[in-house]
Amino acid sequence: MQFAFMRSLAMFSLLSSFLAAAQVAGQPQSGGDFSTNIHPTEQQRVPEGVIIVKGAWASASDSSTPLPEGGTITSGVFSDPYFSLSYSLPAFWAQKHNGPPPSDSGHYMLALITPTATYKGASRGSILITAQDMFFTLAPAANALELINYAKNNLQADYQVEIKPTETNIAGHSFTFFAYWSPVAELHWYVLATQIRCHTVEIVLTSQDTKLLESLVLDLNKMKLPAEAGPTAGAGGGTVPVCIKDYANNEHVMTRVEPVFTDRKFNAVPVRIIIDREGKIKHIHFLSAFPDQAKAITEALEKWQFRPYRKDGKPVEVETGIMFGRQSRPAATTANSTRD
Repeated sequence: MQFAFMRSLAMFSLLSSFLAAAQVAGQPQSGGDFSTNIHPTEQQRVPEGVIIVKGAWASASDSSTPLPEGGTITSGVFSDPYFSLSYSLPAFWAQKHNGPPPSDSGHYMLALITPTATYKGASRGSILITAQDMFFTLAPAANALELINYAKNNLQADYQVEIKPTETNIAGHSFTFFAYWSPVAELHWYVLATQIRCHTVEIVLTSQDTKLLESLVLDLNKMKLPAEAGPTAGAGGGTVPVCIKDYANNEHVMTRVEPVFTDRKFNAVPVRIIIDREGKIKHIHFLSAFPDQAKAITEALEKWQFRPYRKDGKPVEVETGIMFGRQSRPAATTANSTRD
């Protein structure tokens, strides 16, 4: 059983690779999920006289605005203020390791939850919570429903669909449910996805025991989610900014200053910004950037001026994404394919 569980953990990244299907050969290797760099805060023995230079990494212009990757588990409750999401973990389950920073295509591993040593259940499994930024995804999808359909249509030959994407209700909100399994590994994956603030938030349940998975699905009804959550909704608004893809165009930008880089690194720099009601940028979130890039881009963005965005006649805050540097190639497969 322990061997099977370890195989489960080893294969957990499978769905993540679908949703970034995306990542093509030659992508920047300088940060995020695909990084080969050593993060300077990792506890590793470094030879004397060696200087570690920080690579591309996630950062923000302030420490008070919630970030997607800012979720924590405290007293058995996973909460992420950015997504206004909270979930009470099953008894004797916990997070053992923190996830990596976001990838260049905006994919986050928010939490990996597994049974503790005191867990008495007959079967074991895992709960993976992820988010995919729909501003930067390389998959041809505009929302959570299309992203899950893309995953289903690009399932590798060794895996079989058990349940096609189906709408279901979890904690009073609409989710897309999708299930597949590996006959060789005898593992089952139950995937539930919804959209919040232009991110596809997924909960991936994995186990050899479908009874356990069904129990975990029912347990998800303890979650608390924002009113906007839905497979084709979740564009912000209300108490959070309205999310608009490609908002930083000539129609909306009145003053634009390009960043001046002293050193070309040729990596993609995905940036999320929040624009206030007066059209000024109030928050900058770098998903993956070298420190000098973040500094140059911040100095430039602070001088940008947008036309105030109005909703129902009133100015509101806007959140959007901008890609600086090299733009990655999107995947060619269409999300609306109906392959069985």
